[in-house]
Amino acid sequence: MRIAIVSDAWRPQINGVVTTLGKTAEAAEHLGHSIEVISADGTPSIACPSYPEIRLAIRPGRVVRERLRRFAPERIHIATEGPLGLAARNHCVRNKLSFTTSYHTQFPDYAHARWRVPASWGYAYLRWFHQPAVRTLVGTETVRTNLHARGFNHLVPWSRGVDTALFRPHAQARAVAATRWARPIMLYSGRVAVEKNLEAFLRLPLPGTKLIVGDGPARAALQSSYPDAVFLGYRFGAELAWHMAAADVFVFPSRTDTFGIVMLESMACGVPVAAYPVQGPLDVVQNGVTGILDEDLGVAVKRALELDSAQCLAFAQLQSWERCTRQFIGHLAPALERQALQRARTQEQGAAVAQLKKG
Repeated sequence: MRIAIVSDAWRPQINGVVTTLGKTAEAAEHLGHSIEVISADGTPSIACPSYPEIRLAIRPGRVVRERLRRFAPERIHIATEGPLGLAARNHCVRNKLSFTTSYHTQFPDYAHARWRVPASWGYAYLRWFHQPAVRTLVGTETVRTNLHARGFNHLVPWSRGVDTALFRPHAQARAVAATRWARPIMLYSGRVAVEKNLEAFLRLPLPGTKLIVGDGPARAALQSSYPDAVFLGYRFGAELAWHMAAADVFVFPSRTDTFGIVMLESMACGVPVAAYPVQGPLDVVQNGVTGILDEDLGVAVKRALELDSAQCLAFAQLQSWERCTRQFIGHLAPALERQALQRARTQEQGAAVAQLKKG
């Protein structure tokens, strides 16, 4: 089956959306499908405000139309709501092509946190964007419930996976880390930005070492304000997995994430999670088993240190990307379904008119 995925977020960007789409595309190809990812790569673009690593395509309508025409997809999935996603949405609506969408990021909440833009404005745009889709795929049941309460419809689940060959326990990493940093080692990995609520973690009066793996617009200010924390910048692949496996607890202070793949990655390394009881962690963490969810993040960290790493590993090993990809493919809709439905309706109307004329 030929599947087109349209996304404003794609490699070499580093975020959960890119990880999800990249792993899904790889697994789908392994299952025998042909995947065309339509991204901003190779098109005129500008840097996204406060996210310079994200390139936003400039007037991509023609490029999107031509690539869809050449590839002739049997299924069309629009993954993001930026310029490319908007161009693909409008093309599908104009040409009566069925498509699916997915909801990955709480942009209305991020915009409110950064620029005080009313979240209601962002959600109004997102409702309009997703409304024509046959289905909108969401990462967790909590996200589905929250979006439904905001007027979103046709929401279906699409979970996430983890590469357990890469993310796994590493005894040598733990031994080496113990010579570099005082234990317990409390690790955060991800974007260093205001919406990730990192200060809630960094200001905790806890013994041991706070490691920050990642980068972003808030790094310089946070590094200056919290000199006792160790900021390592981005780490990738095996090096990222090494640092995760070296930790004693993974701290996830965000209150606005829709999923949080990094939590699955830490569990696959046998490292429990400490987080708030909010969307994302509520659906990913088994409270008291693979992590601790508590409104007091310091309490969550202390209690998570007491959990059994084997339970974390056992849970993560069940979360394969192939399983998630089969779920994704099962939700896709035939691109010409809407055209066929329109033709059928036109034929029915014609038959009815002819019958009336005969009568």
